[in-house]
Amino acid sequence: MVVSIPAVAAAAFYISATLYHLFQRFNAQRPARHTWLIVGGVVGLCLHGLAALQMLATPAGINFSLWPVSVLILFAVNLIVLLSSIRKPLHSLFILLFPASAAVLICSLLFGYTIVDAEHLSLRIGSHVIVSLLAYSLFTIAAMQALLLAYQNWRLRNHHPGGFLKGLPPLQTMETLLFEIIWAGFFLLTLSLLTGFFFVDNLWAQHLAHKTFFSMVAWLVFAILLWGRVRLGWRGTIAIRWTLGGFALLALAYWGSKFVLEILLNSNPG
Repeated sequence: MVVSIPAVAAAAFYISATLYHLFQRFNAQRPARHTWLIVGGVVGLCLHGLAALQMLATPAGINFSLWPVSVLILFAVNLIVLLSSIRKPLHSLFILLFPASAAVLICSLLFGYTIVDAEHLSLRIGSHVIVSLLAYSLFTIAAMQALLLAYQNWRLRNHHPGGFLKGLPPLQTMETLLFEIIWAGFFLLTLSLLTGFFFVDNLWAQHLAHKTFFSMVAWLVFAILLWGRVRLGWRGTIAIRWTLGGFALLALAYWGSKFVLEILLNSNPG
């Protein structure tokens, strides 16, 4: 078990901020205030960043194993949402993001991590990695937004508009935010694939083929979704399903390959 005070403290702040946010949402007698949510989130984010730095920076180079990079991706996700929430109604995403971040931080401590591919990156490969992580981060936000939109849509169809829904923006606003995030993520995913083909020597090598294939299929899924949005006016359930499907493919591309290489294959004595 790895011991990291910043990771434990970040998880505690995230959980506390989530409980406060839920209390505000379900307390009908008091107006929702985001001050302590933002304060707790910012403190948790700073500690989260320190924990990510501890896990990633090693004497051998940058540690790209499963848990450190998962911690880094969620750090980027929280940073983007916190900054965006200054001008857009994204606070409801924290109910999903903060517990997920706390869970990943705790898992990284419980299960530990092995430096399987630490290396000193060239500028070109480093730029490809950064763009890829940002693309994964934005599509993670899009998936969270799609889940909230699905819940909101289900509640309204079943005539249960109260409860948690009272703190969410209108459906149209939620959908607009979702597609803004998807457009930004699609641009970065396109740039990630292009830099991969130009900067990586063999993108179809055995340890990269799985990631490349599923990333390209995910790119195609999001391209179809955006085309359907522009030309056919896709929204609601169709948009939610395509968003979650594309994110599932990206999850298979990155976390699936990491899980197979670092856990399944390493645990096989043969």
